[in-house]
Amino acid sequence: MIRAVAVMAALAAGSASAEPVLLHAAGSLRAALSEVAADYAAAEGVEVTTVFAASGTLRQRIEGGEAAQVFASANMAHPTRLTEAGAAGPVALFARNSLCALTAPGVTTTTDTLLDAMLSDAARVGTSTPKADPSGDYAFELFAKAEALRPGARAALEAKALQLTGAPDSPKAPEGRNQYAWVMSERKADLFLTYCTNAVLARAEAPELEIVQIPPALSVGADYGLTVMRGAPEAAWRLALHILSPAGQAVLARYGFESGALPRAD
Repeated sequence: MIRAVAVMAALAAGSASAEPVLLHAAGSLRAALSEVAADYAAAEGVEVTTVFAASGTLRQRIEGGEAAQVFASANMAHPTRLTEAGAAGPVALFARNSLCALTAPGVTTTTDTLLDAMLSDAARVGTSTPKADPSGDYAFELFAKAEALRPGARAALEAKALQLTGAPDSPKAPEGRNQYAWVMSERKADLFLTYCTNAVLARAEAPELEIVQIPPALSVGADYGLTVMRGAPEAAWRLALHILSPAGQAVLARYGFESGALPRAD
């Protein structure tokens, strides 16, 4: 990561731009990076225009010509693909997340019984949409891990998974509502696999929901990647470095993301 930051700093060139910096970021980063962007704007006097959506969808839009300068993805693969195509600079790992299960009222399960609950014939298991949204890819990785514990579990879970979020045509929550709190309040699923950071925000809006930790044997971690598009102004590189800085990392940590870039407490 240190090497990536050094390369980013070396590539930052040109004079500061008066134009807004264009930040495209995964939907799970909305709360945290909105705050980081506001802090950067206040400190640097440069406006930041934010676009939040599923990482795969954002990558496709950027590939299709949509103007973007900084791309913060919920995996490493999407920004790496842009880098390999020559459209972006180096990719830095800037945060980590993990999956949790969000359960509706009346669904009683624990970490130890979670797989049984998901495999129950009556249980409607919600996920995000694979390929469009890394959260869906991570959920399907969890299904693959379940196969080692229960033969046949992978096929059963993949067949019953309801891909409710993340795709361009997925129903959106009403303005001001948390996407996952809304999905669960509409009873579109009994149990939803999403990032733990999303689950915490959903439960803050809908306290009747419960968060269940994934058992270690099924646990799936999410590495978040950050890159800057080729030709972006210095202000975009400075925003990326601010996200990687202790100040930016502290905000991410406050929202529940894991960070390896914070100084150790003495």
